[in-house]
Amino acid sequence: MTQAAAGSREAFDELVRRYRRPVYNLVRALTGGDDDAEDLVQDVFVRAFRAIDGFRGDSAFKSWLYRIAVNVVHTHLQRRRAREPFSAARMSDAPLGDVPDGDDLEAAVLRRQVIDRALASLPEQLRVLVVLRDVHGLKYDEIAKIVKRPRGTVESRLYRARQQLRPMLESLVTVKRSADGPAESEMTCEASPGGPAQARVSRNGEHET
Repeated sequence: MTQAAAGSREAFDELVRRYRRPVYNLVRALTGGDDDAEDLVQDVFVRAFRAIDGFRGDSAFKSWLYRIAVNVVHTHLQRRRAREPFSAARMSDAPLGDVPDGDDLEAAVLRRQVIDRALASLPEQLRVLVVLRDVHGLKYDEIAKIVKRPRGTVESRLYRARQQLRPMLESLVTVKRSADGPAESEMTCEASPGGPAQARVSRNGEHET
């Protein structure tokens, strides 16, 4: 990171190699599987390259890079809504259907589609929080810096987002029962081919810390 900030193109290329897949997964989740995801990832790294000499290490590099990605996606979604004002509504209103059991490719693709549609139904500001926390596993303080909101606001909005998502992801929920406690619902959010990610909420809807 220090070498890249000092102008080393080789060092920056190494950062791209390390973070390209996580950034792609982030962009894809925030856009609902938009076909423009690859182009948006390129835009993220172009902006990062132009701004990297101003990085002062006040936050983790990943948080800094994710903030750029969130801003790029926000601009893209604004333009997409202007071009296709009803596309997001049609997508979120479409029936999710049943997700088949098994680990074959078709089942994995269908699970991904269910998650994309459920996330697309959320307002953008809530979708960002769910993806950052439950898919990418960022801490609340990191998310607060990325979205520039107090931690308490992040926690309350994330709770509201999870409440909205739970009924839409029933086909992905596995109820786990234990002898000494209440049933717990687990939502497994599988990322695109970059790797798995999990989001869990308790059956009473309280978010985990």
